[in-house]
Amino acid sequence: MIIDKLYKECIEKSPICVGLDTKIEYLPEYLIKSGMSIEEKIFTFNKMIIDNTIDLIACFKVQIAFYEALGIEGLKAYSKTVKYIREKGKIVIGDIKRGDISSTAEAYADAHFSGDFEVDIITVNPYMGYDSISPYEKYMENDDKALFMLIHTSNKSSKDFQELKVDGEKLYMKVAEKCSKWGEDSIGESGFNKIGGVVGLTFPEEFLEIKKKTPNTFFLIPGYGVQGGKGESIKEIFKDGICGVINSSRGIITAHKGKSEDENFVKYTRESVLSMKEDLIVG
Repeated sequence: MIIDKLYKECIEKSPICVGLDTKIEYLPEYLIKSGMSIEEKIFTFNKMIIDNTIDLIACFKVQIAFYEALGIEGLKAYSKTVKYIREKGKIVIGDIKRGDISSTAEAYADAHFSGDFEVDIITVNPYMGYDSISPYEKYMENDDKALFMLIHTSNKSSKDFQELKVDGEKLYMKVAEKCSKWGEDSIGESGFNKIGGVVGLTFPEEFLEIKKKTPNTFFLIPGYGVQGGKGESIKEIFKDGICGVINSSRGIITAHKGKSEDENFVKYTRESVLSMKEDLIVG
């Protein structure tokens, strides 16, 4: 099962997920000024980061919005990036946050679990209920695909809806319970199921509350570093064992800015991952 594979990568490498949220301005100057197409500039940047961090991390997450913003060439770079990661034998999360139902959700499933944009795991928004999750199930039957469902996100205004009380319980907890229930028939050897949850590190106390109630849920954890999430919080969350991957995007892929604008930029990318790995060591 893909979540078992991801868990194993966390144990053997580290629970780090490198987010390839790539913008043109993040590239080193030598690439920006090169005669390459936008597609090749973005892919070359991503490929160099992948090659220089793959041995240290559990997985990569590619946020599709940054590629959509660049038009057709951006989407070609997205496709080449996710294919390259999978060819290297590494797990890739397509951060697409789809949240529709019926035939539309089925089309999203076809688009991101097969074809040019195929990835191993995608992020989904469950606001429309189980109908927004069920269309992906046919792809998860063979254990090589999984979902990360939004539960309690890392942004400040998440409280506008996610912390509203429903029958005396905060809405995000209701969502967490549904996430656990919808995946309860697919628990793998690692003890986690195919429907994981997205929970921000910016709310560590709430995270611990969610974890306690959903022991079979594996998490994608945004909010580390630039957004304010701390390594100390992860150590508390992981004190009984690793239960998720911690994403860092800008903190890693822009680590070279102000230091190197040539081909050696990846030295700082790797150093950033090593520094994060040290910060996350669970004693």
